Amino acid sequence: MTHDSDIKKVLIVGAGMSGLMLGILLTHAGIDFAIYERVAEIKPIGSTMAFDSRILAVFEQLGMLDEALKISFPCRGLNFYDSKLQVMGGFDLSEYKDRTGYDTILFSRPQMHQLFLSKIPKEKLHLGKKIESIEDSGENVIIHCADGSSANGDVLVGADGAYSGVRTSLFKTMVEKSLLPEADREELSVGHICMVGTTKPLEDSKYEALKDNFSHFERVMMQGTPHSWSTATVPGNRVCWLMTTQLGSTSTDTTRFKNAEWGPEANQSMINEVRDYPCALGGTMGDLINLTPPEMISRVFLEEKLFETWHHGRVVLIGDACHKMLPSGGAGAINALQDAVILANCIYDIASATSENIHNAFADYRAQRFPKAKYQMDKAKVMATIQYGQTWKDRAIRHVIFNWIPKSIQTEQLLKDTTYRPQVMFLPNIENRGTVVLEPQRPCKKYIQKQSAE
Repeated sequence: MTHDSDIKKVLIVGAGMSGLMLGILLTHAGIDFAIYERVAEIKPIGSTMAFDSRILAVFEQLGMLDEALKISFPCRGLNFYDSKLQVMGGFDLSEYKDRTGYDTILFSRPQMHQLFLSKIPKEKLHLGKKIESIEDSGENVIIHCADGSSANGDVLVGADGAYSGVRTSLFKTMVEKSLLPEADREELSVGHICMVGTTKPLEDSKYEALKDNFSHFERVMMQGTPHSWSTATVPGNRVCWLMTTQLGSTSTDTTRFKNAEWGPEANQSMINEVRDYPCALGGTMGDLINLTPPEMISRVFLEEKLFETWHHGRVVLIGDACHKMLPSGGAGAINALQDAVILANCIYDIASATSENIHNAFADYRAQRFPKAKYQMDKAKVMATIQYGQTWKDRAIRHVIFNWIPKSIQTEQLLKDTTYRPQVMFLPNIENRGTVVLEPQRPCKKYIQKQSAE
């Protein structure tokens, strides 16, 4: 596809899912881009993730839905157990496909990330590129890397995670100009530490759940401790697992943690503490840990913060770089991908690459996404209380939800989120196949003009 935008080059920092998705979208828009990632080698680290109708329509637009479904299982619900594996309650997702047109799907993060990578031309991806500084001349933007290389483009997108180097450099400039809001100078807050992994292929004779072609998603709460854990079966006879420890609410030390989100950590002490805990699939969590290659285990901090500043000049932020959400119900990943979709729509509609037009496009992107991200931040916090919370108040809230709120009301509350389903507005729209009424979306002017001309 060719595009007559004056935007000649988009620089993307970060090869996580949001950065890669933006690259895929720009490919379809016919806009040149390059992705710069600080690590020299992308490693397959992570555990289970979930997508649903809020982003799967975009996969369908991009021709990626079938590939995504091949590496996923549909999920019919999330079940909660106490430490004796007695059922506490859960969430029923069985109506999702009829109501939204799509299943909720579960998959291992490494496989989905590899699918995204496969859509990026190799010459567009530059590894081992740690960003040292940014120059915004007003006419273009230049990144300077630690290896002495540099690159310039019309706009720069920071998709480099919770401890974004792009955001750090941008905020430093804004502080010097007395433009940065006070709230954006505060550190991220962290309330949980999490260890995740994905096993090697297992024999279904040991785990009966592996015989099914849908995901068994189970969560166990250990009362009297700060620990909880979950397991999810995924294609390939593998199990994704996650161990969560609730911490006090503190600010993180960015010097220590900024590069540790998915990197391997010193895990043994945490493993020793939890290995005898019962697994809802059978056996103990230690059994699953022993069946997981060490390089597939990592420990991460679960931070949260919504930044007020999402853009300045020719620099804009997406995903965790501007809103770090607790990973509850796929909110963080789905919202990061929705950022990429809306930003791509706004970039596509830029008539010429003047500073004013770029500012207006970025302001439009923030105006569309900030209220949604704020709502999802609050929702993710509630879901984290249900899924991870171990204080007496958290347990009381979980008890009320599971025992006093009817399942029908729970389902309707979960489905409310699915009414917002942004699509790529320069590609053919996917019709709503469910019964949920979707929020309207503003079309791209240029796409309408092109369709009319044709």
